[in-house]
Amino acid sequence: MVFVWSNLTKGEPHFTLSQVALNDTIMVFAFAPIVGLLLGLSAITVPWNTLVLSVVLYIVIPVIAAQIMRRALLASGGEAALAAALAKLQPLSLIALLATLVLLFGFQGEQILKQPAIIALLAIPILIQVYFNAGFAYLLNRISGEQHCVAGPSALIGASNFFELAVAAAISLFGFESGAALATVVGVLIEVPVMLTVVWIVNGSKEWYERKTPAAADATGSDRHA
Repeated sequence: MVFVWSNLTKGEPHFTLSQVALNDTIMVFAFAPIVGLLLGLSAITVPWNTLVLSVVLYIVIPVIAAQIMRRALLASGGEAALAAALAKLQPLSLIALLATLVLLFGFQGEQILKQPAIIALLAIPILIQVYFNAGFAYLLNRISGEQHCVAGPSALIGASNFFELAVAAAISLFGFESGAALATVVGVLIEVPVMLTVVWIVNGSKEWYERKTPAAADATGSDRHA
């Protein structure tokens, strides 16, 4: 999903890749302890082997498979073969994202319609978190003088959540029709349209973003005067 957001904002692909790699590296080691801590605070006991298995299945194995595929493409056809494969995979990633959303809604649609108040309670913190994190990261990038193609994916990656992994772990632990699965599914269903609005804001504000800040303009003027 992160690469989808980056493509929609015409983000710098190498920067996006480095951020995703860093995020995945952190989650490999941090996901199980964080989930164990949060569930422990709620007096819910979860087997550690299940948490570790979720990380292996949904992070480690896909990363290894991607590296094997990348090396094979580079060995057989070089950068051109890799670029062609990525170009074919981009539309498929969008289709896979939409298909995932349809399936998730199909499994939890009845529960979502029956519990609108719970859905609203789940939605409020997600909205605050996404808009605050994205806006804060976007402004910091502008103040520090980063290019728009870096600021866009930076804001979106900073605001996104590992809902895919959360959904997989919740379903593995508690089942498709559990309250935990419902919470994570609602998270995905809310995050996707909200992140699309962030994409719209980032793209629409490009002209404003690329204007020099007053401090930068003053500094430029001082340099010319000197």
